[in-house]
Amino acid sequence: MNALTELQQRFRLALAGLSDDPESLLEMIRPAQDARFGDYQANCAMPLGKQSGQPPREVAEQILQQLDVSDFCLEPEIAGPGFINLRLQDGWLIDQLTEMRHDERLGIAAVSEPSCLVIDYSSPNVAKPMHVGHIRSTVIGDAISRIARFLGHRVISDNHLGDWGTQFGMIIYGFKHFQQEDAYQREPVVELTRLYKLVQGLIEYQQAVKQLPVQQQQIQDLEDQLAQQRAEQEVAESVDKKAAKRLRQLQGRIADLRSALSATAATIATVDQDEALSALAAEHSDIDQQVLHETAQLHAGDAENRRLWEEFLPKCRADIQRVYDRLDIQFDVEYGESFYDDRLATVVEELETSGLARESEGATCVFLDEFETPMIVRKRDGAFLYATTDLATIQYRMQTWQPDAILYVVDHRQSEHFQKLFSVAQQWQDPDARFVHVSFGTVLGEDGRPFKTRSGEAVGLEGLLDEAIRKALDVVTANDDAKPNGAELSPQQRQEVAEIVGHGAIKYADLSHNRTSDYVFSYEKMMGLEGNTATY
Repeated sequence: MNALTELQQRFRLALAGLSDDPESLLEMIRPAQDARFGDYQANCAMPLGKQSGQPPREVAEQILQQLDVSDFCLEPEIAGPGFINLRLQDGWLIDQLTEMRHDERLGIAAVSEPSCLVIDYSSPNVAKPMHVGHIRSTVIGDAISRIARFLGHRVISDNHLGDWGTQFGMIIYGFKHFQQEDAYQREPVVELTRLYKLVQGLIEYQQAVKQLPVQQQQIQDLEDQLAQQRAEQEVAESVDKKAAKRLRQLQGRIADLRSALSATAATIATVDQDEALSALAAEHSDIDQQVLHETAQLHAGDAENRRLWEEFLPKCRADIQRVYDRLDIQFDVEYGESFYDDRLATVVEELETSGLARESEGATCVFLDEFETPMIVRKRDGAFLYATTDLATIQYRMQTWQPDAILYVVDHRQSEHFQKLFSVAQQWQDPDARFVHVSFGTVLGEDGRPFKTRSGEAVGLEGLLDEAIRKALDVVTANDDAKPNGAELSPQQRQEVAEIVGHGAIKYADLSHNRTSDYVFSYEKMMGLEGNTATY
């Protein structure tokens, strides 16, 4: 028996004679925030009292006169203005636990009407190793998939890999110009990652060089505006609150631009102060355009670029699989971006034919009333975008599996993209199609910023797992050595326990936080020996 479900059923009967719409009131029966007030709390007397003009406490008393929960709850109590506190009987809890102990489903019944759910999660860029930013999507998505399957739903878990596009254009360009053959033969993924980062750094440098004078001019223009507004305010006869507000806003914009300018200058200095990097930047001054060319060649089927992509992809994918194996993550399908490449032109054609897409400044866009900016599905140079691939993916999923819902487990920073995507997909494919963005917060470091290494790079996920196991092994060893009759575990057993606990602690540390909130990553809390996060 589910206690909350049963309580709602009992209250439904009790409220039948007091409200025309008892269903809306049942949502106000929730687990108690503070155990001192019981296990559950019903707050439905307040809105009922407002409707009837009676004091909520009197309404609560009327509810209790009709409510019968004596078979599994202690006597309900009315508190404060009309809260109804409910506490489960210890004997009933013991009986429920005893039944669950002998039930492989732990008392949880399968749904009577299963749904078909496509769940899109993890989806890393395979051109570089997984980092800490991937842990949330991977762990949350896997948990949702497992729960949905356990409940009896048909689940198709899809790892929509970033295995196509500009990231591989960057690696191909880097491989052709900067490859170290010995390093590639020894550790291919490490070398490909180095090439990716090198090319990315050179592109960012060239962009920063172009952006620096633009930012400087923007700051100068705003400072001129600020000086003018200050002068006008000085000669004004009275204080203008709106003018003062405009001054503060200008000062804020200038501060933001100065921060951006500082970051731009730092990007330039990193290269200029390194003789080797500076020489490469001078030699490859048009690297951003060359990378786009290599990407276009790959997409057009160029034999050499295709050969390199087919050589790189299995190596990169194997590196990612090692992390999935450690975390016990499986997928039903892995249809990456490359799988949909031959569908993109057709998607744009269909959007144009249906009247949803039209040309704007050379690009093909879908304009949506609820957004200021359009969704671009084809750039003026003919290149397609992530949005185009996402629409092709939706079309394929709906045609192949006819899902009742498609869930995207992606961080909250992509919210606007998904709002646009879902709106376009419903207008294009099916107005009743159900899409859900399962958003989540960011993993932060102790400084309150996205969790990174001291060098400023995202923390590698495999390194994170290794460190969790090392810390778990320290605790396992200390506990075992401290036993009164001496240690009981062999080194191999200690290692096995440390791996189970370390990996489990990483998962639990993530799932135990509010999904939509940012949280500060802490090994100490994750490996703590107290509280409900304790892994021992």
